[in-house]
Amino acid sequence: MTDFSNKRVGVVLAGSGVYDGSEIHEATLTLLELDKAGAKIVCMAPNIPQAHVIDHSTSSEDNQVKRNVLVESSRIARGDIKDMKDVSADEIDALVFPGGFGAAKNLCTFAFDGVNCKVNAEVDRLIREMHDAGKPQGFICIAPVIAAKVLGSHQPELTIGSDAGTASAIEEMGGKHLNRPVDDCCVDHKNKIVTTPAYMLGPSISDVAQGIEKCVRQVLDLA
Repeated sequence: MTDFSNKRVGVVLAGSGVYDGSEIHEATLTLLELDKAGAKIVCMAPNIPQAHVIDHSTSSEDNQVKRNVLVESSRIARGDIKDMKDVSADEIDALVFPGGFGAAKNLCTFAFDGVNCKVNAEVDRLIREMHDAGKPQGFICIAPVIAAKVLGSHQPELTIGSDAGTASAIEEMGGKHLNRPVDDCCVDHKNKIVTTPAYMLGPSISDVAQGIEKCVRQVLDLA
């Protein structure tokens, strides 16, 4: 097995919880695969308010509660997390974005605005820095829409599985969508972008784990 102990990999979190933050299974599986490979993990998140807070027991919005993306993400990172503004492409060898609605609500506004979405300034900056430096990036579940929005002019090859509506949006933003099953990933060697459907397809954590393992390994190989 290849030793990746000299590689530093950023993991961008978007809160804690599938409906308003990072999908916890996807984030944990990403961290697990990176750790198994021996990579140094650098968890990070933008220091911004969440778009809103969802009660995960009822799937309803809780208008009385306000949460911060960095603070909530620190739950997944066990407190070892950086403010994204303090991380540059010079400090890491690769970057991975787990999915969850937070990727589409907090890291960008795709969940609300579709193809007219805006991407958080620090997210946009770091993605562009990584791409300009020729360093690989992985996008899981719904997160590939961020890659399409930021790097659409480079026509990245991406997958979110097979959902026609989201695939159409990716192509409208400049990406090229390729259908992939949950246990596989799409590798764009030109742009050094790896994507996998995860819970865009599901249905179970064991299915999702197979695709994330392949995605993370491909990202590491490209690094």
